Amino acid sequence: MFIAIKKGIRVFKNDAQVFKSFLKEITKDALVVMEATGYYHCLFAQFLHKKKVQVSVVNPLSVKRFIQMKLAKVKTDKSDAKAICEYGHMNEVPLYTALTDVQAECLQLFRLLDNYLKKRTQIKNKKHGEEVLGIPSKYVYGSLKRDLKHLDKEIKGIEDRLLELVKQDQQHQLTLLKSIPGMGMKTALFLIVVTDGFKKFETASQLCSYVGITPTIRKSGSSVRGRSRISKVGNKKLRNLLFLCTFSACKHNKSCREIYERIVNKRRSKKLALIAVANKLLKQAFAIAKSGRPYDENFVSKLV
Repeated sequence: MFIAIKKGIRVFKNDAQVFKSFLKEITKDALVVMEATGYYHCLFAQFLHKKKVQVSVVNPLSVKRFIQMKLAKVKTDKSDAKAICEYGHMNEVPLYTALTDVQAECLQLFRLLDNYLKKRTQIKNKKHGEEVLGIPSKYVYGSLKRDLKHLDKEIKGIEDRLLELVKQDQQHQLTLLKSIPGMGMKTALFLIVVTDGFKKFETASQLCSYVGITPTIRKSGSSVRGRSRISKVGNKKLRNLLFLCTFSACKHNKSCREIYERIVNKRRSKKLALIAVANKLLKQAFAIAKSGRPYDENFVSKLV
């Protein structure tokens, strides 16, 4: 990986043994800024955090827009490293919070679960296709059925392990979130994991922005009035889980049902109404988690 430091651009392998030599290149009060790059930044960020070095992991899209604003015509690993360094100097960046062992395993489990769920959907579609063809190959059809059975077993195992881990640290909070009408177990688990028990956010608005269900307004002068859309700069997995919860929340959660009906009655799109329901559901979760009280329709309505 390319890293911009005072001495210029240096190249380091993404390896724990090599990281030790990087420490010799920086001062004790240094701030190390890096992009979130899936798996690859985690090892370096965790290493620096354990060594008491200030670290910030920033959204790659924020850096990309920063580079675009500079009208840069060259894009290489070296130029990107320099741009990230400049971004850290010019912006107030959030400090990285290291994951606990439980959080790290939970996130790994969720990534694997997401992968298996997508694979299961693909196999189900393939199996349906074979059925439409009249199952000309019994071996192919049988293989698909065996694949589905194996995936169902793995998915059940992952979900059981996730529940076991969250119960170790956050049993009370899990119970609180499950008391919200429409809040599914999987969504409650993921919310607790990615928010570190809601400690990472001070307000519900910050959490909604992180998930990416806050509206973005497109308006310029008196002639350009674009449709309001949600900001998709956020946690896609959590956003999708919340969206699935909205269908149940519209039926069983009074506040969510009211906001859905109000928007639909104004002849706005049902999708926009469901986004508003997801926003409401997330704010309810935040209010309940912070208050430490189970869902109460009258109490929650005062908070959100």
